[in-house]
Amino acid sequence: MLGLGDFGIFSAYALCILSMLGCIIYGIFNWNKGNAPEKEEIIKKERDWDDKEQEIGENLDI
Repeated sequence: MLGLGDFGIFSAYALCILSMLGCIIYGIFNWNKGNAPEKEEIIKKERDWDDKEQEIGENLDI
């Protein structure tokens, strides 16, 4: 039945199912949590970095 001849195979099946359930539960609890303030600061810094990089690239183009 399902090839469960060994405890290792059974434990692999069980751990896969448990990890799947854990991911689903984590997703349900964190679905609409939004960004933390530090993440917004990081995104702003990355945008500024991209803008500065683009400006430098335009200045270097001949």
